Amino acid sequence: MEDLKTSEAWRVFRIQGELIDGIETLNELGPAVSIFGSARLMADSPYYTAAKEVARSLSQAGFAVITGGGQGIMGAANEGAFKQGSASVGLNIELPHEQVANPNQDLHLSFRYFFVRKLMFVKYSTGFIVFPGGFGTLNEFFEALTLIQTQKIRQFPVILYGSEFWQGMMEWLKQEVTSLGCIDANDMFLFRIVDRPEDVLPLIQHHVDSVAQATVDEQRSKT
Repeated sequence: MEDLKTSEAWRVFRIQGELIDGIETLNELGPAVSIFGSARLMADSPYYTAAKEVARSLSQAGFAVITGGGQGIMGAANEGAFKQGSASVGLNIELPHEQVANPNQDLHLSFRYFFVRKLMFVKYSTGFIVFPGGFGTLNEFFEALTLIQTQKIRQFPVILYGSEFWQGMMEWLKQEVTSLGCIDANDMFLFRIVDRPEDVLPLIQHHVDSVAQATVDEQRSKT
């Protein structure tokens, strides 16, 4: 029993260490966008090419690009953002398979705990862009929607890329989940779907400009 208590206590310190390391590393990052997607979609996938283009345009526009740091869509996004004007960031996770850090990262963090890593994505992102992916990608997508829906965080753009891939899920959400009353019809407007790389940046920029204008208006109302 004493050994168990010692183990749990050290786990708390490890968690604390990851939180501190993440906050100290990313606190001065500036505006950033997180890009998610499958580690298994490689350079022969059109989604890989699109992720590179999206990340490049964001980096050139002054947005750091944050990914999970691995291969596939994550690697494409880091490659697209690398040396394009803004930071290319990888929030890597220790896994028994699949997660091999890609080389195109200006800032590199490694996490043992998923929940700490997920906090960093949410805390330092101006928007989420979600490419086709598996359980991990879906987890990030629905977690963001849950936090926005429950007003635990301010609303920011959540953008799905590739209507062909996402269409089946959209129909299920409308026909089953919404019709049963498990979510409201308005919840379907918490995210957008795009099919072209050039459609992403304007949505992110519009959000940033709107937030900036709202801040100015609020400050004026107080004076």
